[in-house]
This record gives sequence, structure tokens and C-alpha cells, in this order.
Amino acid sequence: MSYGDISYGLQKQVSVMSMNLSAKLDDLQRGDRHLETTVALCEIRTQLQELTKSVESCQTEVSEVKRDMVAIKHELDTVQQVKEEIEELREYVDRLEEHTHRRKLRLLEQGLTFFLTYAIFAAVLGMLQFGYNTGVINAPEVNIENFMKDVYKDRYGEDISEEFIQQLYSVAVSIFAIGGMLGGFSGGWMANRFGRKGGLLLNNVLGISGACLMGFTKMSHSYEMLFLGRFIIGVNCGLNTSLVPMYISEIAPLNLRGGLGTVNQLAVTVGLLLSQVLGIEQILGTNDGWPVLLGLAICPAILQLLLLPICPESPRYLLITKQWEEEARKALRRLRASNQVEEDIEEMRAEERAQQSESSISTIELICSPTLRAPLIIGIVMQLSQQFSGINAVFYYSTSLFMSSGLTEESAKFATIGIGAIMVVMTLVSIPLMDRTGRRTLHLYGLGGMFIFSIFITISFLIKARNDRLDVLPVGSVNAGLRRVFRRRTGFDTVDDYCRAVLPRAATERDGDRGARELDGELRCWNWFPKFKDCLGKLYIPTV
Repeated sequence: MSYGDISYGLQKQVSVMSMNLSAKLDDLQRGDRHLETTVALCEIRTQLQELTKSVESCQTEVSEVKRDMVAIKHELDTVQQVKEEIEELREYVDRLEEHTHRRKLRLLEQGLTFFLTYAIFAAVLGMLQFGYNTGVINAPEVNIENFMKDVYKDRYGEDISEEFIQQLYSVAVSIFAIGGMLGGFSGGWMANRFGRKGGLLLNNVLGISGACLMGFTKMSHSYEMLFLGRFIIGVNCGLNTSLVPMYISEIAPLNLRGGLGTVNQLAVTVGLLLSQVLGIEQILGTNDGWPVLLGLAICPAILQLLLLPICPESPRYLLITKQWEEEARKALRRLRASNQVEEDIEEMRAEERAQQSESSISTIELICSPTLRAPLIIGIVMQLSQQFSGINAVFYYSTSLFMSSGLTEESAKFATIGIGAIMVVMTLVSIPLMDRTGRRTLHLYGLGGMFIFSIFITISFLIKARNDRLDVLPVGSVNAGLRRVFRRRTGFDTVDDYCRAVLPRAATERDGDRGARELDGELRCWNWFPKFKDCLGKLYIPTV
């Protein structure tokens, strides 16, 4: 009811009562003289009282209407104020988006600097160490087995059986993967306890120790020392597979982070190729040279110990973990060769806020987390598809595989070098292809090619097992093996390593650093576990 309606009703009621009073007065003037005046006055008084009550009621309603109007006006003012605040907030969001866009553009404009290249080279020596020790055991297989036979005969005065010597050699190969699993699972803890750079420096102590044990194996006349050295160097390589990609991804600019992630795999393939080249008979693939070949693993460790101290610690570790902002700024200035590092600081601050919003996460919580379950499943499936493809059996036993197909020992070693060369070349080719064709397409392309040529390899071995006189089969099996590695390197390993580097970082943006660290440890462990299966492959390779 409006204020005008109430006033109109009050006026109408007063008019009606006035008419009633006038009518009563007229009746008194024309009425019976015997009507007592008292009765008339009582009626008039009653009418006046009703009129007074009506007026008071109208005044009360008018007051309520006034209060309602004041409240409505206050609400309208509040709505107007909220509207103005929304407009201000919208303008602020627009300015913030524009500022973020400009910051991303500036981050994308960052490129490689001399000192950043130097730091990446110093760090990636750890992955070179991993590749070298993965392939170094392949070429001198016969020499190592001869050494084990001599040691066994000197100890026990009898010849060792071929089956038992194969078991000993398989232990020497597989114990490397056991150490790798231990090191890979401990990488996250070590990175946060000692820092990325500090962890790499400490890890080189293990690398030097393992290399010395392997190098002095023949001098000590003990193949147990070889087992221990392979285990320690395996722990070293397992830690490298966690620390090196973490350090490189955290010092790299945003626009180079994906491409530089593939540098790790390139270093692995270079290390593999280097070990295969040095393992031929003309260099170190002899009964006297194989301890030196294994002991050369000390070189990447010593070189990294000399180069890495000049490099800065990871800025992200300094800022988020240690809360040393000034030291983080100094590290960024050295890496970027510029004083404009505010964009990088803001990016890391955003990750820090995401980390602080999350509590610590366990393995069970990692599996149950809706946001982390998907990247965990993707990462594990890709690790299993990579490792169970059998590529590690090629790394460890390609020489004996080619020899079983009919090649001479020297030719088998050169075929192994061909595998390493293809891996290096195709890793370089796959880096630009990954952005051009897409990760998923490149990964499926590699899987399909490997499936086809794995069938060709199997057919070649089966035919060779039934007819030793077919000379064309060694060429066919080698050709199929090389093509299989070609397909794998085209996208399989590079995409896998890229996703393994990116998934934990994506988890950081959603679930904080703790969830990413747990996810990274899980992926590293799943990456090393199937290697152990392939390392035991010597026990299952049929003698043809």
C-alpha cells in the first residue's frame, strides 16, 4: 500500500463521519423536542472517538510506510554501491588479465643465455651418466663372462657351467636397475633436503664410488665388486633421472621448458652411443680394456663436480622451499642475464600459494586424489608401455641377440653402434616433430611402428632357429631391429620423457609441490621397475 492510498482512505473516512455528524445535527433541529439532548451528544462523542481511532490508525500506517520507504531507499543505495564495486572489480580483473598477458608474453620472449646453457650442460651430464652405464655392459659381455669363469675356476678349481655364468652376468646387469629403483624413489626427498644442485653434487660421490669399484674389479679378482659397483652406480643414475630433469625444468624459461625437457633424453642416447663405440674391440672391448670401459663412468661425475658449483641453485627451490627471495632473484639474474625477473618471481609465487593451500599427501591419498589420479594413470601407463616394450633388452643384450641371429661378434657390435646412432639422430628429429604433430600422434606412431617390426624380428629369429643356413636372415633381423628403434625414437621415448617432466609440474599448479613430488617419485619408480625385468632377459634368451 502506497502513501497516497492511505491518505485518500483517511480523507474519505473523515468525510463520511462529517456527513454523519451533520445528519445528526439536522435531526436534532427537526426532531422531536422531547428527544433528550444527552443521547444525541453521546452518539456524537462515539463518532468522534471512532474518528480519532481511525486517524491514529492512519498515522501508524503512514509511519510504517515511511519506514519501509526509508529501508527501500537504503537497499537501493546498497545495490548501487554493489554495482559500482562490481564495475570496479571488473575493471581490476581486466587490468589483471592484461597484466598477466603481458607477463606471459615477456616470459615467452626469454631465450637461451650463455650461463643458462652452461648450467643445462653441467646438469645434463647426470643423464649422460645414466645412458653410458645403461649401454656399457652390452659390448664387453663375452669379456666379462670370461673374467667370471677365470675367477670361479681360481676359487673352486673347476669350470663354471654356462647356465650359471649367464645367471651371474644377469645379476651384474639387473642389479643396476635395482639401484635405479631405489635412487629414483629417493630423488624427491633428496631434492628437497639438499636442493637440486646440492643433491646432484652429493650424488656424484656415489658415481665416483661405483665407477671405482667397477674399474678395479679385475685388479681385485672379484666379480662381487662388479655387482656392488653396478648397484651403487644404479642408485646414482636413479637419482640423476629425478634430479636432473627437475633442475633443468626449474631453471628454464617458460617458453623453453618443454623443448629443454627433451635434452635429457638426448643426453641418454649420446651416453648410450658413446659406451657402444668405446666397447668395440679396436678401443676398449678387450679382456684388458673392459675394466677401463666400466671405470670411465667416473668422468661424467668428476666433470659435473667441476662445472656444477659455478651454477646457481634452482630459483624455485630457493624461493618456495627456503623462502630466500633475494638469493632467488640473484640466481634468476644470472640465468636470464637480465635484471627484469619479476615475472618469474610472480610465477613462482603463484605456485607457492598453490602449495600452501594443500597439506602433505601420501601415496594412498595420491591414488585417491581426483586431480592427481588422471596424470598418475597416464604416467604409469606410458612408463609401462615404454619399458615393457623390451627396449632395455636391446640396450643390454643387443650384441648377443645379433650374434644369435648369425652375425660375428665384431659385426654384432657395429650393429649395436648403429642402434645408438639411430637413437641420437631420431631424438634430434623428434624434438621439432613433437610440437608440430602433437604428443599423442607421435606416441601412437612410434607404438605402431614398434609393433610391426617386433613381429618381423620374431619371425627372423624363429626361421633362423629352424634353418641355420639362411644367410639373409641376419640382415633381415638387423634391419628389423634398426627400424624398430627408429620408430621408437621417432616419438616414443621423447614424448614419454616430456610427459614425465610436465605431469608433475601440472600437478603442482593444482595440488601443490607435495603432490607433484609424490607423483614424480611414483613415476620414477614405475620407470625403473620394468627395467629390472628386461635386465634378466639373458636368462630367457634362447641359444640358437
